[in-house]
Amino acid sequence: MHSFRPQRRLVIVAALLALGSGLAAAADLPADVQAKVERAKKRLVEMAADPLLVAAVREANGHDNGGMNNGKWVDLSDADPVVKAMLSSKASQQIAKWEKSETTINKILLRDQKGNIVAGSTKPLIYNNASRPVFANPIKGQPWAANEIKPDTTTQIPSVHVAAPVLDGGKPIGVIHAGVTAN
Repeated sequence: MHSFRPQRRLVIVAALLALGSGLAAAADLPADVQAKVERAKKRLVEMAADPLLVAAVREANGHDNGGMNNGKWVDLSDADPVVKAMLSSKASQQIAKWEKSETTINKILLRDQKGNIVAGSTKPLIYNNASRPVFANPIKGQPWAANEIKPDTTTQIPSVHVAAPVLDGGKPIGVIHAGVTAN
């Protein structure tokens, strides 16, 4: 594990302890997939504590989304300046590096307290996912994982969704989530 400041280490330890609380039982998953999911949850907790991501979410929470919504987002191409700006941010660059280094993860996305996309390793299909379990569960403060394998909406890869809250002073301010490849 990296060298963390004591406060950050406490946040990570608390979140890791919550992983074992059984909040999201995934008994329906094959054992090999379940093991990948558990590793990914732990890794997302570490990522969520990165100061760069915390700062990016904090900044996004302080700004209006400029009227962006799911309908407008879907119409934007990957070459659109709004999408390019999101994908080229420092937070997105870091997330893309992590995603490339994690062989079982096929995407990583960072969202603000309202569920709006802040950064990611790819352009997600959905701009705001506040009503979906992958956001609604971890924004309450605990890591979460789905208990089923489904094609990911963005990558179409059979995946299990995994997420962790981004905490600031122990308070959830956003969510980081990933697709764990289920093959």
